[in-house]
Amino acid sequence: MVPRFNPLTLLAAAAAVLAMTTAASSWAVSLTVASGAVALAAALGRARRVLLAGGAILAPFWLSLLVMHGLFYPEGRTVLAGWGPARVTAEGIGFAFDMGLRTSAFVLVLMLFSFSVRVPDLVAALATLRLPPQFGYVLASTLMLAPIIAVRLHTVRQAQESRGLVVEKGLGSRLKAVRLQMVPLVLGLVHDAGTRAQALDARGFRRAGRRTSYREVHDSAAQRFFRWAILLLAGAAVVLRIVASASGGGPA
Repeated sequence: MVPRFNPLTLLAAAAAVLAMTTAASSWAVSLTVASGAVALAAALGRARRVLLAGGAILAPFWLSLLVMHGLFYPEGRTVLAGWGPARVTAEGIGFAFDMGLRTSAFVLVLMLFSFSVRVPDLVAALATLRLPPQFGYVLASTLMLAPIIAVRLHTVRQAQESRGLVVEKGLGSRLKAVRLQMVPLVLGLVHDAGTRAQALDARGFRRAGRRTSYREVHDSAAQRFFRWAILLLAGAAVVLRIVASASGGGPA
């Protein structure tokens, strides 16, 4: 059985891990964090969703890193191969590899967090911190954006197929279908945003004062201690990194 964690505990753990990964500035640490995120997702039964969502983001990012830094790294000295102005250098490949692993760790940890937290519980937990309601709404909207787009796109596709749209196997037919689906998708999202804004204003979303929530989110003294401890540990790691860089002893 999966332990019941407060959303703030999950958020603090994800933020602390990302801060310490950045402070470490090591490909080995980034690889360990990325592998740990995948292993934890597999243990929770969310590996497929995390890997599919992360892969959709990371595949073009890795490709752009290899093209930009692998072929045109200005500080590259050890040339492995060259084609005119394009040069494959060991330094460029190393830099692309390091940045790619670090970004992979970021994306996989955030994907794991987004697929593990319950958004309504997160909003209710943020309300207990006396944060501006806009902060919780923006964070919740970001986490729910992908599912909302997926549902809306499925609805648009079904509506168009019922009107006779046939998507063939050719690339031209698929591109045409995408163009026809993107217009109602974007217009629908814009209309939903306006409707949601009116509903929030009608419910006094921007009014000042203390707010209450009908949702009760589980919390405990142990989780509160863990949140403070891991955030302090992450802060200490960042401070040590800054001190080491200032003294010239940190990694490049």
